[in-house]
Amino acid sequence: MIKICGICGFYHKKILEEKILYNMNQTIHHRGPDDEGYYIKSFDNGYQLGLAQKRLSIIDLSRLGHQPMLSQDGNIIVVFNGEIYNFQELKKKLMSKGYTFKSNTDTEVIIYAYKEWGIDCVHQFNGMFAIALYDKWKDELYLIRDRMGIKPLYYYYNEKDLVFASELKPIMMYPYFHKEINMHALNMYLHHQYIAAPHTIFKNTYKLTPGCYLKYKNGQISEVEYWSISDKFANKRTKEFKNEKEYIKELDDLLLDSVSLRMISDVPLGGFLSGGIDSSLVVALMQKVSSSPVKSFTIGFEEDSFNEALYAKKVAKYLGTEHHETYLSVNKAKELIEKIPTFYDEPFADSSQLATMLVSIIAKQHVTVILSGDGGDELFCGYSRYDNIIRLKKYMKISKILNKVDNILPLKNFFFKYNFNRNYIKLFNLDSENSIINSDYLTFKDIYKNLTLYPYNLDSKYFDILKLSNNFQEKYMLQDMIIYLPDDILTKVDRASMSVSLEARTPLLDYRVVEYALNLPHHMKYKNSIKKYILKEILYKYVPKKLVDRPKKGFGVPIYKWLHDDFRGYSKNFFDKSYIKSQEIFKFQEIDKIIYQFKNKPDPNIDKLMWTLLVFQMWYDQYMN
Repeated sequence: MIKICGICGFYHKKILEEKILYNMNQTIHHRGPDDEGYYIKSFDNGYQLGLAQKRLSIIDLSRLGHQPMLSQDGNIIVVFNGEIYNFQELKKKLMSKGYTFKSNTDTEVIIYAYKEWGIDCVHQFNGMFAIALYDKWKDELYLIRDRMGIKPLYYYYNEKDLVFASELKPIMMYPYFHKEINMHALNMYLHHQYIAAPHTIFKNTYKLTPGCYLKYKNGQISEVEYWSISDKFANKRTKEFKNEKEYIKELDDLLLDSVSLRMISDVPLGGFLSGGIDSSLVVALMQKVSSSPVKSFTIGFEEDSFNEALYAKKVAKYLGTEHHETYLSVNKAKELIEKIPTFYDEPFADSSQLATMLVSIIAKQHVTVILSGDGGDELFCGYSRYDNIIRLKKYMKISKILNKVDNILPLKNFFFKYNFNRNYIKLFNLDSENSIINSDYLTFKDIYKNLTLYPYNLDSKYFDILKLSNNFQEKYMLQDMIIYLPDDILTKVDRASMSVSLEARTPLLDYRVVEYALNLPHHMKYKNSIKKYILKEILYKYVPKKLVDRPKKGFGVPIYKWLHDDFRGYSKNFFDKSYIKSQEIFKFQEIDKIIYQFKNKPDPNIDKLMWTLLVFQMWYDQYMN
């Protein structure tokens, strides 16, 4: 198995020098500093194919894993970012069918799996991956993304040109790429702090949706969904009733196998450990599998409300890991703020990105591969908001009455005019279960509808997802699994870890674990107001309850406090009237109003929006000026 951490390329009716492909590839050097490779060829049909990769070596460090990799007959060409964890099993299956291999890499297994099963080979893969595969005989180029969207894959399509990459930076280096901001995506970002697939910050540029592959043939593209949470949930098996112990045993065994698969490595390996449920469980299972102490990593902060290092240290001591704990100064964390646009090359403002970047820096000093506990909250009902959403149902009757009154008298406008608290305005958006789940967006749209020069409507998929379940909490969880998990959490971890050439693996997102969770009765996830019930019951087999049973903390830094302390230092001239007007994006009077509220009326919602605006302006300054 070889880890290829960055890919890019193009297929178009133009002729470019290899130097351009080289320059595109260099923008993602941080993703794979160990090796690089190129394939560029013009065909009789007038098309030119360019494929490039950046490699971070993990297993089979020999040159036999060099990419782009060709089949022995030269008809299949692949560049690949990720891991196929079950590649040895697939290799044996293919060898029994007569295929021979010259390397011990999962890349070569992809090639011959495609030759045997065609594009349906993707159903055979257990892993995280972004694959570009060209079939010379059929003149077809495939772009393939893993089921959960752990690995990123962007593409630009315009006038028959197809350009793709692991990040946006290589696409921006393509000489015929036109930078034009997608205003719908910008409005989406201002609310969420991230941009959800398939959108990106640029027009004609997209994220390949998780669980999909894109086929490019004769200048035309078509996207096929080969796996989805929606389908797996809608078609979930009717389970026979089992007692709790059976469910706990089944999931424990499955998680142990998932962790074991992700511990195969020829380079140093460790685990993130915050001391919370998910990371503690992953590290506990790692320690069970390992014959020597697992390396665990956590960072501490001076501010008590953000510091989980003490909890992590207790868990590490109990498990017997080789624990690495580093307390970071405010100044060290602040240094990373200006680097956000470089590594998150479209606007992304989840402030926990800074903490994730920091812990990645510490881990990279000791290991090349890290396991994380991402996915546990979404799959097993872990967020506090899943509790809170139940409490909001009691306001449904009040909300319906308010909306009836508003149809006769402009009550909502009265609230706006006299600057009522945001929570009072939110009351208008609690008149149904679907509205409650999307109430933050609906309230944002009400209050900040004039922030940009362009209107914004939430994608219909946000509401379509909610039709999948009749369970109120499950609706919210499914929406998070499909949108928030890949486009915020996994994006954050991928960019933060890759910024220092660290590979992050997510055992809780093995597709078998995901499918098991989707089929699990809800009472095994949320029972008697206990969130992540089944994960906790498994964890208590390895770690005493008293070490991990506490309220959940977010993984972040006190960015909003820093912003208040030195607003002018961070904002530079980004919010000056002349600068805002030159952008032709925002309404200056609205920006001015937000800045006034930020400085004079303490409000966590305004703090969050101010940070979101600042990150966009930093991004704009780096990529659009």
